[in-house]
Amino acid sequence: MNLSYWEKSSWLDRLDFVIIGSGIVGLFCGLRLRQRYPKAKIAILERGRLPQGASTKNAGFACFGSLSEILDDLQTHSESEVLELVAQRWEGLHTLRETLGDEPLDFQAHGGYELFTQSDTQLHKECVNQIEQINEMLFPIFKRAVYKEVPNRFGFQKIQSSTIFNAFEGQIDTGKMMLNLLKKAVAHDIRIINNTTVSSYEDLGSEVLLETTLGKIASRHLCITTNGFAKEFGVDDLEPARAQVLITHPISNLDIKGTFHLDKGYYYFRNIDNRILLGGGRNLDFNAEQTTSLEQTPLVQNALEALLHEVILPDTPFEIDHRWSGIMGVGSQKKPILKTLTPRVHLGVRLGGMGVAIGSSVGTQLADRIVI
Repeated sequence: MNLSYWEKSSWLDRLDFVIIGSGIVGLFCGLRLRQRYPKAKIAILERGRLPQGASTKNAGFACFGSLSEILDDLQTHSESEVLELVAQRWEGLHTLRETLGDEPLDFQAHGGYELFTQSDTQLHKECVNQIEQINEMLFPIFKRAVYKEVPNRFGFQKIQSSTIFNAFEGQIDTGKMMLNLLKKAVAHDIRIINNTTVSSYEDLGSEVLLETTLGKIASRHLCITTNGFAKEFGVDDLEPARAQVLITHPISNLDIKGTFHLDKGYYYFRNIDNRILLGGGRNLDFNAEQTTSLEQTPLVQNALEALLHEVILPDTPFEIDHRWSGIMGVGSQKKPILKTLTPRVHLGVRLGGMGVAIGSSVGTQLADRIVI
C-alpha cells in the first residue's frame, strides 16, 4: 500500500494491541485495555466502512431471553449453566448502560412480550405452566418475578389470547449505541482503521505478524472479536447465522410499545420512530442462513411481510422502507468462546444473538486475559 511515513508511524508502527473487529466486543476490549495499560498503542482493524457484523445491524433489544428460549436452553444446558448465561446477559446490559448512559443509548424500559401463534397451543400452555418455576429459578438474579401472563392488548391476530410479559426487558437505539462507543474509543486514543481486512496472522513468539490489505502489521498481542466471521480464522464450534430485517415507513398512531418475540425468538419486532422493525426467519432454512453474505432472500422476506400483514398490522396499511441483514455467531453451546489460542493471540466470539447483552462483558473479559 502507498502509505506515507506519517501514516505508518502514527497508526501502524510499534503497536501493543491489535483488535480485529470494531463491534461491541472489540470496542469494549479496547476500552478495557486502555484502562489497564494507559500508555499502550491500540489499533482496531475493521473490514467494513462501518462495523460489518451485527453490532450496527441488530434490532436493539436489551434482552436476556424469552421464557420459551430459557426452557429450550434447559434442554441442552444444566440449570446452573442457564443461570450463568442469564446473569452474564443481565450484568452485561448494566455494564453497557453504566458505560454510555441511558440517554446516549436511548434506553427505554417498556418491557418485552412473547407471543404464541394459534398453532403453538402446546408451547403456549407449557410456557404458562412453567412461569412460576422459572421465576423461582431466576429469583437469585432479579430478586422478584420476571415473567407473568397478560392479555393480548395490541390487536395482534392469529396468536393466543394471552402473552408472557417480562418487565425487565428494554430497548435501545443501536446506531446511537455504536456512535457513542466509537466516540468513547477515539477519545481514549484507540485508533480505528476501517476498510482493512486481515487475511492471516502468525505468532512469532515476540510479536504477532498480520497479513492485511494495508500490508504486514506487527503487534505485541492480537485480539479476534469478529464473532460471526471468526470461522475464517479457523475457530471451531462456530457458524455464521444471518439475520434478515425490514423496517416500515412511519405509521400514524402506531400503538405498539415494547419488544416482541415470536416462535421461540426466531422472529422479533418493535416500534422505532413510529415504524415497525421486524427481523428473523432463519429457521425457515438454517442451511441457507448459515452464511456471511449480507443479501436478503425472497423466502425470508416474504415470510416477514406475511407476518406484518396477518399478525402484527392486520388492519393497518403500511409500506416497507428498507431491508438489511446482519451476521451473528452461533454454535452448539450458548456460552461465548473466550480463549487464548497462542501466547499472544486471544479470542472472544460466539455471542449467540445476544451481542447487545454480553458484548461488553465478553470484550472486558477478553482484555483481562492478556498480560504484558
